Amino acid sequence: MNIIKLNAIGSTNSYLKQLAATTSLTDEVVVVATQQESGRGQQGAFWQSEAGKSLTCSLFKRFEGFPLEHQARLNFAVSLALLDVLETYGIPKISVKWPNDIMSRQQKLAGILIENTVQRGNLTSTVVGVGLNVNEESFNALPQATSMLLASGQRYNLEEVLQKVATEIFKVFKEITTIKTNELKKRYEARLFRKGIVSTFEVAGVKKNGQIIGVTESGMLQVAHEDDAIATYGLREIKLLF
Repeated sequence: MNIIKLNAIGSTNSYLKQLAATTSLTDEVVVVATQQESGRGQQGAFWQSEAGKSLTCSLFKRFEGFPLEHQARLNFAVSLALLDVLETYGIPKISVKWPNDIMSRQQKLAGILIENTVQRGNLTSTVVGVGLNVNEESFNALPQATSMLLASGQRYNLEEVLQKVATEIFKVFKEITTIKTNELKKRYEARLFRKGIVSTFEVAGVKKNGQIIGVTESGMLQVAHEDDAIATYGLREIKLLF
């Protein structure tokens, strides 16, 4: 594992993607920044982080013979890997809010952004961005955010957290092409935030009640609405309002 450390950068994902496109990048590379000025999340969202108190990093991995139709495995596996690391630190009541926000109780602790390179129907490489709130003491403008410190009452060594996160993610990358999608899906579904709880969603600008029942093998969200109809949603098609 090769770790590139930077003081300040716009986005670690953008930096690593550019590096992979313009150089002969070795396998298993990590870029970590003390300060990320233009961090990106899912669906173009902005990821806010506090310099020196959060973990903002991106990981690069090459693949061979990884069919595009199995790409949901990446989201399942990376989400579960991050949950496994947080469990070792005793972070309470952690879950994954579809598709890949990591929650502690009712608050967001981390976000994941996965960007793949595809050639001839196969994934050839991926860049996985992780934004993890570690030692932040407050989120004045973000009441639904939390940190490892706020969730547990303990401070953490950022270098140690980075090593654990990167090691666990690269570990699951080694298994990703052979493990069965359904096996990962079941483990992921068991950790879904608000699964089986009546919740309010926004669909096409309309509020609807329903319960999350799971995901498809391609990673789409399955919701049972009040009329007992089961609907399937992709990104940007549904928003959980709680």
